[in-house]
Amino acid sequence: MITAVKIILTIFVLLGALPLFASLYQFILVIFHSKLNHYKLAKPITPAVAVVIPCWNEAGVIGNTIEHLLSMDYPHESLKLYIVDDASTDNTFEIVGEKCKLYPDNIRYIKREKGGEGKAHTLNAGIKVILEEDWAEAILIIDADILFEETTLRKMTRHLADPKVGAVMAYIKEGSTSNTLVHKFVAFEYICAQAASRRAQNVLGVTACLAGGAQLLTKENLIAIGGRIDTSSLAEDTFTTFRTQLTGRKTIFDPYAIVWAEEPNCLVALWKQRLRWARGNLHVTKAFKHIWLNKEVGNLGSFGFSFIWFTIMLMPILMILSSIGLTGLFFLDFPYSWLIFKQFWILNTFTDLFIILTCNFLDPKTAKRTRLEGLLFPGIISLCLIILSVYPNLLDRLLDIAVLNSSGNYSYFGLDMKSFIVVLFLYLWVSLCMIVSYLAYYTEKKGCPFFISRSLLLIGGYGPFLCAITFASYIKEITNSDMKWDKTHKTGNLKTNG
Repeated sequence: MITAVKIILTIFVLLGALPLFASLYQFILVIFHSKLNHYKLAKPITPAVAVVIPCWNEAGVIGNTIEHLLSMDYPHESLKLYIVDDASTDNTFEIVGEKCKLYPDNIRYIKREKGGEGKAHTLNAGIKVILEEDWAEAILIIDADILFEETTLRKMTRHLADPKVGAVMAYIKEGSTSNTLVHKFVAFEYICAQAASRRAQNVLGVTACLAGGAQLLTKENLIAIGGRIDTSSLAEDTFTTFRTQLTGRKTIFDPYAIVWAEEPNCLVALWKQRLRWARGNLHVTKAFKHIWLNKEVGNLGSFGFSFIWFTIMLMPILMILSSIGLTGLFFLDFPYSWLIFKQFWILNTFTDLFIILTCNFLDPKTAKRTRLEGLLFPGIISLCLIILSVYPNLLDRLLDIAVLNSSGNYSYFGLDMKSFIVVLFLYLWVSLCMIVSYLAYYTEKKGCPFFISRSLLLIGGYGPFLCAITFASYIKEITNSDMKWDKTHKTGNLKTNG
């Protein structure tokens, strides 16, 4: 009986290590992107592109966005902006109106009388007009605050020279001028989640999500997936991505096609944004349940993609299982649990080091700007454990465990009370870090002093903060909470040079 329980608890710990293996898997795949990419099939073409820009009270950013788009190195006769106003109550109309006078051949203004239905409905209002006009060869879906670099659109359209390509995504970078702690964490996260992970997905031949902030679709592909954007979910961009690939078309990420976005600068706003994304991923998982591990649907059904998708989506549960396994083994067989615990953090150390080095190679400028945040991504306590795991037996000596080992007393009862509490805390920390990071959000929401929420975020970690959001999405779905498309407030404080 004890042996069976020990095996089960060990499996729990190993399950907790799966996200580390998934991260290593993706970052190792990045190495092959220099050979396995789409550039050899790309050619410099400039198809007619209709840019759909959904707007709701975007007076602070829409003018700048329009100017950037029309100042790109792209033929004006092949570029038209469709500004879809979702019944704004500010002076968005006046600003767009002035731009229409300046660029009458390049801007269409579409006013929705009934607003508040969400981004997907707003996009569909614009797409309907575009398809009726039958002018565009490709449709670019962006957010109202996104700023394109001069050559970005050309770098995206070059992939459409391959008739098998249905969609292309740009590299969205965080470019807020305020450069706060949260902004820098997001900037580092985007190197991992986009510059690295989406390169890996290029190698696998499958894309998890063509981010709705800079998503280029061929007209043929858009028509093939229904001629509209999904409105049943909070993840309309991921639905588009999956449906595109299910038609047999390629989806490409171009890391050199760069656009800049202003991300939330506070935890409350970031929580709302990411909770919407996390719930959307749950909707996708259920809606496309037939693809998982299904070779008949192509790369979407591959083991590699399913492994990455589910380890990310289930990461909070896997972390909790790991803590349960370690804690159970602590009382059942302390020396064995301590050995596994140290191996777990050695794997963490190798993974984090590999990720940081890869990020510095892929985007050195952003990595330099976020060097400290990259190190503190897992949190201060986790970082200390990572550092300690580099030195064999150092943690043993700090907790007087080396004395126990040399004397042959392997029972946890041999630990003094202080060491007992510390070891138990470290075993539980694998999941407790999510609670600490959640408290960072909670204290900010309740109006506590700024330093409290930021201290909790640094202690718990930004990575665990994202996991806490994912866990919250489980609760929202289980309780059937209303799906709300909460708009992220933007100030227009954005630069395009990082």
